[in-house]
Amino acid sequence: MACAGVGLRLKAFLTDTFMITMPILYIIIYLIMGSREGFREHLAEGWLYIVAIHMSIVVLLWRLKGQTPGMKAYDLYLVDPIDDSKPGWIKCLLRYVMMQTAILSGIGLILPFLMRHKEALQDIVSGTCIVHRP
Repeated sequence: MACAGVGLRLKAFLTDTFMITMPILYIIIYLIMGSREGFREHLAEGWLYIVAIHMSIVVLLWRLKGQTPGMKAYDLYLVDPIDDSKPGWIKCLLRYVMMQTAILSGIGLILPFLMRHKEALQDIVSGTCIVHRP
């Protein structure tokens, strides 16, 4: 099964950044930490809150619906390529952790361009695939 194109997945990722991540950042920085200065003083704690909340939301959406709002906007679905079903909790959590690893590593960003079926690092390690179904 071929994964969706890199362009569509990138658009979905950017959409999710604004729809999921930005509100979390705002809430943590200004409502929980009090200000940018408060966030800066407790940077590690602030980012721990942000990542924990973001991970909870994304993994929950992947598991229950098979897509995030950005994926829905571009008709993308997260599937287990073995039986074309929604992946389980462990696969979703592993995919999230590996997605963060891919973003932080150089090879993780270029891997989909090198792979025949456009798999990203998180696809390979978690055994999942994002497919396009218009």
